[in-house]
Amino acid sequence: MGIAGILLVAGAIALGAAMVGRVTAQDWRTASEEPVGLAPDPSSHPQAIVQVYAARVIGWRGVFGVHTWIAVKPADATDYTVYEIIGWRLRWQDSALAVRHRAPDARWFGSVPELIAEKRGPGAAELIPRIDAAAHAYPWAGEYTMWPGPNSNTFTAWVLRAVPELEADLPPTAIGKDYSGLKLVGSAPSGRGFQFSLFGLLGVTTSGVEGLEVNLLGLTFGINPFDPALKLPLVGRIGPSRTAAAGAGETAVQPSDEAASRPSAETSIPASG
Repeated sequence: MGIAGILLVAGAIALGAAMVGRVTAQDWRTASEEPVGLAPDPSSHPQAIVQVYAARVIGWRGVFGVHTWIAVKPADATDYTVYEIIGWRLRWQDSALAVRHRAPDARWFGSVPELIAEKRGPGAAELIPRIDAAAHAYPWAGEYTMWPGPNSNTFTAWVLRAVPELEADLPPTAIGKDYSGLKLVGSAPSGRGFQFSLFGLLGVTTSGVEGLEVNLLGLTFGINPFDPALKLPLVGRIGPSRTAAAGAGETAVQPSDEAASRPSAETSIPASG
């Protein structure tokens, strides 16, 4: 088992190395932010919608991790509101929390995203005020640490813990999702089950949403028998397309992504989300 584990990690590192050229070749000034057509058009979908997205970050850090965010659309709203943490905002203001209207399924500086979870209908409408309250109660909005957190994925996990009905299984590449400050024991990032985490550097997670995960120095290894998948650092989730039980008036999840608005051209952007 030890040899197999070493080979597995070595293979993941090799795959990551092969991705470096593609990731580092991106320029944030010219990278595409076009929507990928996975978010319902508000003009033809009046029902409330909540979505959770993830996409590889720009630059070499994209080999290791993703940026995550949450998008909501109240019933009859004409646009989406996106909640996320953007670290470089701290260069000119005291909060990294960004709450604004924009396309929820745009590319993240060229990276094609994935839709992690989705709810529609009356059930989604009930979750939106709780998402907003949790987002504004995020305790680390004034700080950002790419590894092991708090970062954009720490924020998304914080909100998901407050809204476990979303049952969102963040990808193993969402480094920072396991960071919980001085709190060592609590619920999994999905808000379900159990998690022990030592500052996001060492921990174990088990729940009916995530399955079983082990965190070593911020890298996640795991297996999910409930939504069959193998979870590996760098590589991410390996398994069939994500599925979710659809309740009355709600839909199952589909793959997707989104991008945030760019700072001005004069601003130097770090390679993380």
